[in-house]
Amino acid sequence: MIQVKNAGELAKMRRACAISAAALKAGGAAIEAGITTAELDSIIYDFIVRHGARPNFLHLHGFPGTACISVNDTVIHGIPKKDIHIRPGDIVSIDTGCKLDGFNGDNACTYACGKVDKEAQRLMDVTKESLHCGIAAALAGSRVGDISAAVQAYVEENGFTVVRDFVGHGVGRELHEAPEVPNFGRAGHGPRLVPGMTIAIEPMVNQGRPEVKTLSDGWTVKTVDGKLAAHFEHTVAITARGPEVLTAGWEDPAWTL
Repeated sequence: MIQVKNAGELAKMRRACAISAAALKAGGAAIEAGITTAELDSIIYDFIVRHGARPNFLHLHGFPGTACISVNDTVIHGIPKKDIHIRPGDIVSIDTGCKLDGFNGDNACTYACGKVDKEAQRLMDVTKESLHCGIAAALAGSRVGDISAAVQAYVEENGFTVVRDFVGHGVGRELHEAPEVPNFGRAGHGPRLVPGMTIAIEPMVNQGRPEVKTLSDGWTVKTVDGKLAAHFEHTVAITARGPEVLTAGWEDPAWTL
């Protein structure tokens, strides 16, 4: 069942999402050559706890980290490890969030470690812009499929592919709620968007083929062809005035809590 939040619940969502965005930004700022994904995870954990919230990824269905940290051809769910060192030219996707006062925030961004090649940068740029296309379509009275179609169209017209095995989702008292928000689909289809809905729009985009594989650890999801992947995500509230991006802070270089 899709949960519609009242004004008080949306206020709590805003605070949880603000901390989630600031934690993501702190993790991105710490990326440098030689740092391990475990060290990045520790930075994000300390930030969330220091601000009075709880990391909502940690131990969820057994996941061992505060953040999913996915490097290069890892699409999502990369487990933070002491032996994974970030190298110059890597692209690093961080997906993290927190829970505060009973409500969740969720967001993701793909960062470059130093200078990356032109196609890697274009992949990141297109994926981020496809997120903005999806947000622009998240209008009260429209349908989930309008978001999905907007993301897919932008990605594919730029020569990349959307992952179909994993999708966005509702966010609220639970980290993953109804409805599912795919990054592919038909406009005019799916659940209707109404004020008070809060959803995670999260394009997962591959440089090559759309197919992915899950490694034997049960978590790490990689591209099947070894090509790069990027992942961007915002938690968005549907309002009568248009979409409200609750995790907008990580995109603003000047923003702080």
